[in-house]
Amino acid sequence: MTTRTHDVYTHGHHESVLRSHRWRTAENSAGYLLPVLVPGQRLLDVGCGPGTVTVDLASRVAPGEVVGVDRSAAVLAVATEHAAEKGAANVRFEVGDAYALEFEDDTFDVVHAHQVLQHLTDPVAALREMRRVTRPGGVVAVRDADYAGMTWYPAHPGLDEWQALYHEVTQANGAEADAGRRLLSWVRQAGFDPAGVAPGAGVWCYATPEDRTWWASLWADRCVASNFAVQAMGHHLADEVALELLADAWREWGTSPDGWFMVPHGEVLARA
Repeated sequence: MTTRTHDVYTHGHHESVLRSHRWRTAENSAGYLLPVLVPGQRLLDVGCGPGTVTVDLASRVAPGEVVGVDRSAAVLAVATEHAAEKGAANVRFEVGDAYALEFEDDTFDVVHAHQVLQHLTDPVAALREMRRVTRPGGVVAVRDADYAGMTWYPAHPGLDEWQALYHEVTQANGAEADAGRRLLSWVRQAGFDPAGVAPGAGVWCYATPEDRTWWASLWADRCVASNFAVQAMGHHLADEVALELLADAWREWGTSPDGWFMVPHGEVLARA
């Protein structure tokens, strides 16, 4: 395995991050892919994290085999437990590298990656590798957020500062926070036939009292306790006081009854 050690996962796997990842389902995070899925397909989920989306996708292609790969053995243990709880017998999880997938050419009908390319220093190389393991006529499906496109109400200078700092951290990591708008370009650079590429977009919106409180709370915790905080300090972009102020800003925004937050995503289905 040829893991690129200079690639850094901006979020890490702190509880505040997994709290967000466990919320994700096939419906709210891979809806653009669902019409393509049929029973019996073999599917690979790259960067599967705690496996909630993976297990949901597995239910749609059963009895087809589903493999989830992630470079964190610890988060794969969480995914394995989740699959067991859901009785998903057609899923297995392996430690893997998006740049060097340990599968033969033309192995999968569908290769899926959600919120992965934004963290890579060479997303085009990863897309080429995903294409390699997809059978001719199969589908590579990628979806990524776009941080500059995120918008919220009411305005809050603390959230403006958070957004700017997030971009600074990802730039220092050699990654691209605004991946969503670049997916089509990256897929084309990776050599996919444009005639078989279907680009689009989707959103998450947090506006109900419950959703708003949940979203604000998890980002307040991320600002002080996740890898994002560690990296911000490690790159000398913020100190503990500044990060605490960002956490306070998130909590304050979360108390507004008018609070509304939208996360845009680029989405691409690409035929191999």
